[in-house]
Amino acid sequence: MTIRVWCPELDRVQVRVDGRDHPMQAAEGGWWRADVDAPAGTDYAFLLGDDDTPLPDPRSAWQPGGVHAASRTYDHSAFTWTDQDWPGRALERSVLYELHIGTFTPEGTFDSAIQRLDHLVDLGIDLVEVLPVNSFDGPHGWGYDGVLWGAVHEPYGGPDGFKRFVDACHARGLGVVLDVVYNHLGPSGAYLDRFGPYFAGQNDWGPALNLDGPQSDEVRRYVLDNALAWFEHFHVDGLRLDAVHALVDGRALPILEELSAETARLSQALGRPLTLIAESDQNDPRTVTPRAEHGLGMDAQWSDDLHHALHVRLTGETDGYYADFAAPGALAKTLQRVFFHDGTWSSFRERSHGRPVDTASLPGTAFLAYLQNHDQIGNRATGDRISATVGPGLLACGAAIVLLGPYTPMLFMGEEWAASTPWQFFASFPDPELADAVRTGRRREFGRHGWGESEVPDPMDPATFERSKLNWSELEEDDHRDILELHRSLIALRREHPELSDPSLASFAVEVADDDSWIVMHRGRFQVRVDFAEGSIDVTSTS
Repeated sequence: MTIRVWCPELDRVQVRVDGRDHPMQAAEGGWWRADVDAPAGTDYAFLLGDDDTPLPDPRSAWQPGGVHAASRTYDHSAFTWTDQDWPGRALERSVLYELHIGTFTPEGTFDSAIQRLDHLVDLGIDLVEVLPVNSFDGPHGWGYDGVLWGAVHEPYGGPDGFKRFVDACHARGLGVVLDVVYNHLGPSGAYLDRFGPYFAGQNDWGPALNLDGPQSDEVRRYVLDNALAWFEHFHVDGLRLDAVHALVDGRALPILEELSAETARLSQALGRPLTLIAESDQNDPRTVTPRAEHGLGMDAQWSDDLHHALHVRLTGETDGYYADFAAPGALAKTLQRVFFHDGTWSSFRERSHGRPVDTASLPGTAFLAYLQNHDQIGNRATGDRISATVGPGLLACGAAIVLLGPYTPMLFMGEEWAASTPWQFFASFPDPELADAVRTGRRREFGRHGWGESEVPDPMDPATFERSKLNWSELEEDDHRDILELHRSLIALRREHPELSDPSLASFAVEVADDDSWIVMHRGRFQVRVDFAEGSIDVTSTS
């Protein structure tokens, strides 16, 4: 087989295959290549210049020994798929369910997650949004510290395990959206800079990808090829792109627009819908504006403003970025106009923020609504869910607004039964110095926000990870079953009556009390009344 690697600034590259070193030949565009006997299952690594440290392949598809070890050749065609008749799952009128493989089940693997998929089908879920599964250092973590974007984390089950999971989802009518991170690499095992000019500038997490500087064409291709491979080789139905506002890209053709165009072409070739969902804090509707209308062409984006307004209304918390959302009518505004900050002053940012959404042209489908997600739980000091603060009545109010409102709804794993388990920040870096730095940094960060450092769980303590796993036995308890039945019923209502999933923002209307104690959403012939004071909901037909 031919092994290739991009190293445009080196004058010598070797590849070590099963312990034997082979010189590589320089090729066009800074690429190096070598024809070697390396069938599937062969270990290989690169030796760069005069450095005798073997490094894994930046485009590795399999890292069974972890992110510092040799890569292993992998044959995508060897897997036997059973989803040949899968038509795909579009975002329109879908309900999403966000889950983390490592804490969704006690075992924390793809195969164990498969055993719980029927629960999601019974709940009425359409798309399963999986937190990042690419390789990171250590056995467990959130996944946002990945360093080898194309290799599936081995403790979860590796590439074959993920394929089995996707195949099992499709067999049950569930689509799969995969969370991918292109804005930064984790702090351990990130060797890209040794291969070439992959980085330029900085963002909040460290070095930013070189998307618009010299020799950035291949860096962009690295991102695009990785994204398309998840669709083509792993049969996923969508990608959730983490924190796209941190992608530093000054080109006339932004990489998100380029990805949108290439995804659309691949969708036609595969004959099934493919979805791109962006996470962005810019409150810029151009993110989800079609390319033909000079937008970036993302199919949807997360809507944090609705989460913030709903969280404040249910909990009364007004600290930090929640402060602005305590304003009268904040929830009604975000329900009708998507963004609360649409050119208004943001006290948290100390500047004006956002841009208005043209509700006559953009559908509610283009914005995800949620009461909880991994960030809004896990980035609280103790990882507590909203169900630890409010009772069943207010939980029902929040669920009704998310599931019967005009936006694409998403639940976070366990939310459907008011899981009592927290979802805390956890990691498992083997390097003691790095582990201590993460531990100390986490506690100091929350200390600056008024939390006692002793209250912040140690992210490196295995108990923090174990506490964050769902307790499925709670489904046997009456209180949890009642909340589960509520979510089932709301999703069933949404599916049975098209008015309750109508994405038209132009025809959507809201009434609200002067004191925000109740709100009524008008959904065609239906009225959804949410009474926060009483903790009750009422769905009635006007015909």
